[in-house]
Amino acid sequence: MAEATIIDGRALAATVKDALTERVHQLQAKGINVRLDAVLVGGDQGAHLYAKNQAKACSAVGIEYMLHEMSENASQAEITNTILELNENNNVTAIMVHMPLPSPVDASAIQMLIAVAKDVEGVNPANIGNIVFGRRSLVPCTALAVLEMIESTGVEIRGSRAVCVGASTIVGKPVAVLLMQAEATVISTNIHTKNCDDLMRSADILVSAAGVPKLITADVVKDGAVVIDVGINRIVGDDGKKRTVGDVDFSAVKNTAGYISPVPGGVGPMTVAMLLRNTVQAAETTN
Repeated sequence: MAEATIIDGRALAATVKDALTERVHQLQAKGINVRLDAVLVGGDQGAHLYAKNQAKACSAVGIEYMLHEMSENASQAEITNTILELNENNNVTAIMVHMPLPSPVDASAIQMLIAVAKDVEGVNPANIGNIVFGRRSLVPCTALAVLEMIESTGVEIRGSRAVCVGASTIVGKPVAVLLMQAEATVISTNIHTKNCDDLMRSADILVSAAGVPKLITADVVKDGAVVIDVGINRIVGDDGKKRTVGDVDFSAVKNTAGYISPVPGGVGPMTVAMLLRNTVQAAETTN
C-alpha cells in the first residue's frame, strides 16, 4: 500500500487566513473593527509565547489584538471584573482567556463568564451545548480544526465509523458531536473503554486526543483510514533533545492510513486559523 496522504495543517490554515483577510476588509469598509481581547494571568512561558504568536497571526489578517496582562496574584474577583468589563465593551468583538490560570483561580468559572457571542474559543458551556443543535461558528477551535481537516480529504463522513480516542470537554467530546452532526457513526473512548484496540481497528476515521506518545500504532489502524492526531507531547529523543510529538506513531502509521495529520504542522496551525475565523464570525454576527 502507498504511503498516506499528509494533511498539511499549515497549507490549509493559509487558505483559511486568505479568506479571512477579505472578510475583515469587508467589515472594515462598513466601519466595523474586528478585535480580539485576550486575558493572560501570571507568567507562564508557554502562554506568553502563544500570546505573541497569536498577535502576529491576528495582525496578518487585519484583526486588532489586545492583550490584558494580569499579575499571577490576581484574585478571582479581579479576573471576573476584567471579563465582565470586556463583555460590556462594544469595541471588543471577541474574548479569550489564556490557560493555565494560577491556583486557586477557578478556570471553569472564569470561562463561563465570557459572553456567548464573544466566546471565540467556544469554552462557555452554552456554546459547547449549541454543538448538539448544529451550530458550528463558535465551537471549540481544536474540535473545529479536526473536522475541517477531515473534510479536506474529501472522504465521505456520512455513514463512516469514527472513533474518538479521548473524551475531554474541549476536544474529544465536541469532535464526537460534530462528527455525529455530519452523520458518522461515532464511538467515543476513554481510559476505561474495553477492547479499545478492536474499536480503533474498525475506524474509517480515527481521531486521537489522549496526550499519550505513540498510543496509536500501525496495528490498530485500518487500511486507508483517516487519522487525525491532536496530541501534543514533549519528549526527549535518542539524541537527548526535546521535541514535540503526537499520539500517533507517525512513521509506522503513514504506511497503513489513507490520510494522516502530522505533529507538528497539523492540527496546531489549523486551531489558530479556527480561532481567527471564530473571531471574524463573532464580529459579523454582532454587527
